[in-house]
Amino acid sequence: MKKIFLYLIFFILICFVIPAMLTKRTVKTSTEDMQENEIQNEIKEDTNQEVSTIDYQYNKYGTINLLHKETGTVEQVNIDEYLYNVVSAEMPANFELEALKAQSIVARTYTIFKILNKKHDNADICDDSTCCQAWVSKEKRLERWNENEREANWQKICEAVNSTKGKIVTYENQPINAFFHSNSGGITEVPVNVWGGTGYPYLQSVETSGEDGYTQYSSEVTLTQNELLNKLKTKYSDIAINFANADEIKILEYTEGTRVKTLKIGNHNLSGVEARTLFGLRSTNFEITREGENIKFTVKGYGHGVGMSQTGADSMAKQGSNAEDIIKHFYTGIEIKDVNSL
Repeated sequence: MKKIFLYLIFFILICFVIPAMLTKRTVKTSTEDMQENEIQNEIKEDTNQEVSTIDYQYNKYGTINLLHKETGTVEQVNIDEYLYNVVSAEMPANFELEALKAQSIVARTYTIFKILNKKHDNADICDDSTCCQAWVSKEKRLERWNENEREANWQKICEAVNSTKGKIVTYENQPINAFFHSNSGGITEVPVNVWGGTGYPYLQSVETSGEDGYTQYSSEVTLTQNELLNKLKTKYSDIAINFANADEIKILEYTEGTRVKTLKIGNHNLSGVEARTLFGLRSTNFEITREGENIKFTVKGYGHGVGMSQTGADSMAKQGSNAEDIIKHFYTGIEIKDVNSL
């Protein structure tokens, strides 16, 4: 009887209890699998989104009011998006990345300096290179590049700006007036010799090697005697030149940056800056020669020569200098700081 009872219990366990216990294990349905996958994907997406949206946050100066000179309209833009358009307009995209980074930092500094020292009543800065900084829309910039280079060039410009977000050049904890130009002809100029005034202590004359390898380094302008005379008459109505006398056209004085400070033409003395404007020269670093009835100006460099030379920056980058090295070469006694630290 006892054996029968044990067999009965064993039979119940085999037929009912053990299967019931086994069925309590959770088996995922295909719907549940899908739901879990969706949840995991959402987590991944959220993570990716978080990474992509982690960005530099400006405490101030994050947006600027940009005056479009041609239309007279003022547009509010993100400062770094504005800099994409500035850097792509100011420096060739085929320059070294470290040179483009230096340009980005310098252009950001120049922009903030303009915000703090307003030139326009209704805007922080304008898009006219003769007044503030060059600026070109993305559409126009892309049109000017070869089709097979457009995307890579634009990404390179964006990388230069994005990798330097918030960085500016300071002197005594203030943004500097970060002048820059195309080619210094081998040596930069102090601002007092270009615009007068007292200048800035961080803008000194410095030498840079390698600039002679760029097309901006040398140029010539040849004028006939009549052309020279007519250009001078636009400013000096009483100009008189005895072209038979060799001493009627000569350089009298040079600046620290080996540029022409003063020259004599006929009955007037001109500054090198005046001569550059009147005769359409690329810089004030020039020599004058007489060739029969022609006057030839042999010019070195391109631009006013103050601050960072862009071709000089590229030459330094090719030699292994990084953006900080480049900036500290062209601006004396400065620091590169995060703008939020000011």
